[in-house]
Amino acid sequence: MAFDATFFALVGLVVFLALVIYLKVPGMVGKSLDARADQIRNELAEAKRLREEAQHLLAEYQRKRKEAEAEAANIVAAAEREAQMLTAEAKQKTEEFVARRNALSEQKIKQAEADAVNAVRSAAVDLVIAAAEAVIAKKSDAAVQSDLFNRSLNDVKTRLN
Repeated sequence: MAFDATFFALVGLVVFLALVIYLKVPGMVGKSLDARADQIRNELAEAKRLREEAQHLLAEYQRKRKEAEAEAANIVAAAEREAQMLTAEAKQKTEEFVARRNALSEQKIKQAEADAVNAVRSAAVDLVIAAAEAVIAKKSDAAVQSDLFNRSLNDVKTRLN
């Protein structure tokens, strides 16, 4: 019997398969594949858990963002209301200030008018007195002046005593 290369290849294959079965390589490969499948399954579960956690965090951050936007809108509205109140208050104070200044100006004008009237009256009285002196000086002679002087002197004496 002649053994050619095909026969030796067949014998080598049978020995190889026997060795693989004896060393329990299919079991090790199965265990390895099962371990890898378990590892992939665990990674998928972890990825799913992380995804759910990320979605939860996203929803929470979106809720917080909406709350922050609402709070910012409330702050802006409050600031606008306060600005309107301050504007109205400033307008009212300005109007009151203008009214007080007008009243004070009118009072000063009335006082100035009264002072001017009193000054005119005083000047008129001084003028009338000067005119009366001039008229009396022209119409009276020395005797009349002496008589007036004596009467005035007697009036003063009686009042002093």
